[in-house]
Amino acid sequence: MAFMIAQRAYIKLYLISMVEQRRGYGYQMLEELKEEFKPFGYVPPQSEIYRALHELVQEGVLYRTKHLKGNDPSVDFQEIVLYHFTDDGLEKAELYKKQVKVDLDRCIGMLNKAVADNY
Repeated sequence: MAFMIAQRAYIKLYLISMVEQRRGYGYQMLEELKEEFKPFGYVPPQSEIYRALHELVQEGVLYRTKHLKGNDPSVDFQEIVLYHFTDDGLEKAELYKKQVKVDLDRCIGMLNKAVADNY
C-alpha cells in the first residue's frame, strides 16, 4: 500500500468523472484539469493525462472515436479523439472509483493526523 494515492490513480478518477459528465477529448480534459487545480498549485502533466487515458482504454473502461473538430472541415481541419465508456465500462469505472475512495479516505485521515499532531 502506497503512502499516498498515486498521481495517475488520482487523474484517472477525474477523467472517469469527466467522461461520465460528457464526452471529451484529451486536450480539453487536460485544460479543464489545469484550471480546476490551479488554486492548489498542481498542474497535471500532459503525459500523465494521456497515459491514464491509454490505461483506461487498455483496461476496457473506455474506447476512442475520432471526429473532426468544428463544423467546417475546410476551415478548421483538426481530428480529435473522443472518449466513451465501453459496454461494461461504466461498471468497471464505478468499481475503480470505489477502490480509489478507500485510498482517498486513508490519505485524508493521514493528512488530518499530520495537521493535528504538528500544527
